Amino acid sequence: MDREALQERYGIIGESAAIKQVVDKIMQVSGTDITVLLQGESGVGKDVTARAIHSLSKRTRNDLVIVNCGAIPEGIIESELFGHEKGSFTGAHEARKGYFEKADGGTIFLDEIGDTPKNIQVKLLRVLESGEFFRVGSSKMYTADVRVIAATNKDLWELVQQGKFREDLYYRLDTVKIKLPPLRDRQDDIIPIFRKFVTEFSSKYDSVFQGFSDEAKELLVSYRWPGNIRELRNVAEQLVVLEKSQFIDKDTLQKYLKGRQHLGSADNLPVLSRNDYEEEESSGFDGHSGADMGIIYRALLEMQGDISDLKKMLAKFVYSTFSDKELKALPSTMPRDIDPNDISSHIYRDSQSSKESLGISTPADHHHEKDDDDVESFFAGKEIPSIEEAEKFLIEQALKRYEGNRRKASEALGVSERTLYRKLDQYDLQ
Repeated sequence: MDREALQERYGIIGESAAIKQVVDKIMQVSGTDITVLLQGESGVGKDVTARAIHSLSKRTRNDLVIVNCGAIPEGIIESELFGHEKGSFTGAHEARKGYFEKADGGTIFLDEIGDTPKNIQVKLLRVLESGEFFRVGSSKMYTADVRVIAATNKDLWELVQQGKFREDLYYRLDTVKIKLPPLRDRQDDIIPIFRKFVTEFSSKYDSVFQGFSDEAKELLVSYRWPGNIRELRNVAEQLVVLEKSQFIDKDTLQKYLKGRQHLGSADNLPVLSRNDYEEEESSGFDGHSGADMGIIYRALLEMQGDISDLKKMLAKFVYSTFSDKELKALPSTMPRDIDPNDISSHIYRDSQSSKESLGISTPADHHHEKDDDDVESFFAGKEIPSIEEAEKFLIEQALKRYEGNRRKASEALGVSERTLYRKLDQYDLQ
């Protein structure tokens, strides 16, 4: 089966390079019994990927047993996974098979594996290595021939470092890793996926979708989709049902996105452009408006995780673009709904030490340094870049400056080596 046939069969829509890599890996691993770890945000389609791998495997005639480890209470998860004997605990009126026994000869999909309690992780490791386990309340050894596919929306290595996940289990699960990209990283696929959902729901609800305007299409593509494909599907269903036979314009679509654009972690920030601030007055800076700074700091205020790391990386752009005089004038130029005192103390107070730790020269000097020329060329003539673009660029520049020395690069960026390694893996940087 070729890539196109596989995508058609399992409803994996998209022509982006990222999704093609996923499909290629599915084809590579499906014919084996190798353990697979699916990593990606909630709603990116990890369950669809697991079903595709199982269906293409030699075990397709047997069951695919799906287990959401995060949804099972800690007190009964051992019994659910491995079964129990009659009378082993209150309410155990009869012996019962666990998920591993039910999946014997087939595949077990352990979703949200990162939420598994530490005492259960030991037993999972034993099953993965030998296929052996005990039912709760039994001393009899049971075995199961099971292919394991695990999935997580967390950074398992980070959990290992925090002591929340066993390192030996991590290495056993991380045999083959398939990273499923968030929807915002495959923007060319958004419209085709949306059209598929609309077609399905139009048929289901006997409705006619009249299409949407170019502005609505642009909003659909530029929106961050923190809920990924699951959220896109919900929005498509709402539009078909609630806006039946209506032509969808930007304002109509905005109603179904409202309240979601300002939620999520640093990876789910809304896309903000200069057009969002057309009404803002000019700050009087040399070609810089208060909107420029407002975009950056509005994004900073909306972050809920990794704010310290991203703050320092964003500062690289700020200090490379604005003079010290402009930074001092910042409070009077901020958008009216942001507290300028919070922002100015947050950034300017330690400007000199921050610049030194980040390896940034002043505007008077940076024209003479190649790295700063690279920064200027990266931002020249562009809209404010996304967090991911700026972060990836700064990491590349730091590694380039220190000739690949990750320790020095992490110190210059103001992040830990562990965080840098995680970012290198996230952006596929070598």
